[in-house]
Amino acid sequence: MKKAIVTGANGFVGGAVTRTLIKNGVRVIALDMEGCNNNIPNSEMVEFYPFSLDAIDDLEEVLKDKNADIFYHFAWAGSAGPQRANTELQLKNAQWTVDCLRFAKKIGCTRFVNAGSIMEQETIKAVFNAGNKPGLGYIYGSGKLVAHTMCKSVAADIGIDLLWAMITNAYGVGEKSPRMVNTTIQKCIRGEVPQFTAGTQNYDFVYIDDVARAFYLIGENGKPFNEYLIGSSNAKPLKEFLLEMKSSIAPDLDFVFGDIPFTGINLTLEDFDCSKTEQDTGFKAEISFAEGCKKTRDWWLEIKNKENSEKL
Repeated sequence: MKKAIVTGANGFVGGAVTRTLIKNGVRVIALDMEGCNNNIPNSEMVEFYPFSLDAIDDLEEVLKDKNADIFYHFAWAGSAGPQRANTELQLKNAQWTVDCLRFAKKIGCTRFVNAGSIMEQETIKAVFNAGNKPGLGYIYGSGKLVAHTMCKSVAADIGIDLLWAMITNAYGVGEKSPRMVNTTIQKCIRGEVPQFTAGTQNYDFVYIDDVARAFYLIGENGKPFNEYLIGSSNAKPLKEFLLEMKSSIAPDLDFVFGDIPFTGINLTLEDFDCSKTEQDTGFKAEISFAEGCKKTRDWWLEIKNKENSEKL
């Protein structure tokens, strides 16, 4: 791998992957929305081009002679918050992913690595479980599933290697979304008591630096038309992760379990098996959940201290 195209390069995962690629000597063509490049490294190894998901072909003349050999696709509108339940948007995301796949082939890339989600597995179990009433969050998972199935067929037809990397739960420095790790850490900083479900459902978390390294190794060593799960290889009931967080960053704070009902699907521990990823690519997560929570807590404290100093 000498040169990669990265869509969504200004995002949480895309930015981390961009930094990991250039660290390993890979030049990057970074694509994101106009004006969205504050999270993209300022390096001679990186070229930034603004683009729109619904107009990827506009970049053909610009990129066709860049000789990129791999295309990483992270751009996905509505990946967090209420837009996850927007059926029209999530279907568009699936089509835009196919468009990017075709575009990658058109400009000479030989490999296409897409960011999928373990929500794909959860969506199948939630939707096709007789009598179950899946929540609106599974619309996002359905969009990823549609993109996955369509891309696999299209990639086989047009002759480009497809590698589908499914992330369990990425977290860490650089993410500001209102997801559980972030909201819980911020409550700990404020001294508020976090409340959860009973926490018996199986879960996994993987720190962003490990996620980025996994994507690099999947692109470099992964086998075409294979799926690769990116996780910690230490999946366990959610409560155990949260108690690990408590011990790491808030030992004197109560964590209350059971006050919030759990309405999702409980995946088996086998569903979180990352052995195939490790065997094919050489990836193995290195940062423990406790260490990752400390890093993320310290980063949030830096942000809040800076905000407070600016108010003075």
